[in-house]
Amino acid sequence: MASIKDVAAEAGVSVATVSRVLNDHPSVSADARTRVLAAVQTLGYRPNAVARSLRTDQTHTLGLVISDVMNPYFTELARSVEEEARALGYSVIIGNADERPDLQDHHVRNLLDRRIDGLLVSPTDGGSPLMLDAVRAGTPMVFVDRWMPGVAVPVVRSDGRAAVRDLVAHLHGLGHRRLAIIAGPAATTTGQERVAAFREALREYGLDLPDAYIGQGDFQAESGRRVTEGFLDLPEPPEVVFAADNLMALGALDAVRARGLRVPEDLALAAFDDIPWFVHTDPPITAIAQPTGELGRAAVRALVDRIEGRPPESVTLPARLVVRRSCGEPSPRNVAVDPVTNRSES
Repeated sequence: MASIKDVAAEAGVSVATVSRVLNDHPSVSADARTRVLAAVQTLGYRPNAVARSLRTDQTHTLGLVISDVMNPYFTELARSVEEEARALGYSVIIGNADERPDLQDHHVRNLLDRRIDGLLVSPTDGGSPLMLDAVRAGTPMVFVDRWMPGVAVPVVRSDGRAAVRDLVAHLHGLGHRRLAIIAGPAATTTGQERVAAFREALREYGLDLPDAYIGQGDFQAESGRRVTEGFLDLPEPPEVVFAADNLMALGALDAVRARGLRVPEDLALAAFDDIPWFVHTDPPITAIAQPTGELGRAAVRALVDRIEGRPPESVTLPARLVVRRSCGEPSPRNVAVDPVTNRSES
């Protein structure tokens, strides 16, 4: 493998000149720069990334702390982050918080110790002192999906309020009036926002959201199962359960089937966070889809802007309702088609 001395000999310049070219120093002449770059290509020289990071104080590495790697939403988010970072010349180190604030801070601390250039975080709660200290110290940071209110950090997220309104309108149109929600953790912004959006949408149709129809989950399947069992035990169970994420929806589906009941005949089911599996369940699950890949790419671009001295911007993208058959929708063969638009009227 060629060394920096080999490149210097091939180009007929000093080692110091090669180093200045590789670090894009402006003092190098155009002729010397051309000869060094030609020698690099001829010899296939690859600079030592660790040594270069010590000289430039940059590692070209980003940290990503996601809330739960087992959640398909965050798996897809991480993939899009890694792809966009690679395209921009950065590597990514991923930490899985498993919805635990202590584990989140453990990963943040380790990533900062590794001298990453910037940090992407989906916070598990709204009050991590460690992250607040990192922000005050000037660590480039972007929040993705979730955020910490009042902290001056760019946020890349989706806005699901319009999609939740569309869902409630859809459910109301199907004749449902008793609607319940499996909420996410109250310490998360997404947990709070989805309950508020659901309550507001119900109010538009003159429907209440009684306390008995709000079940506290944790964005994991077991809580969806537990909360749904509680709903089914009520004197007047809900007609529909809206799970505030995909894993809780799968837990709810398990609870219904464990009792020998059926979706949607005995209990309708809808979810926030669409995933590919939902088209394969029986019935396919009606869900709100976030533009996950776009969110991951936008988050990386915002962070790289911050690292490279450009003003980063927060980004909010709309979520959308995907109608399937888990809420009592007509099966495709029974759906009327508008002869003008050639589209279903459901």
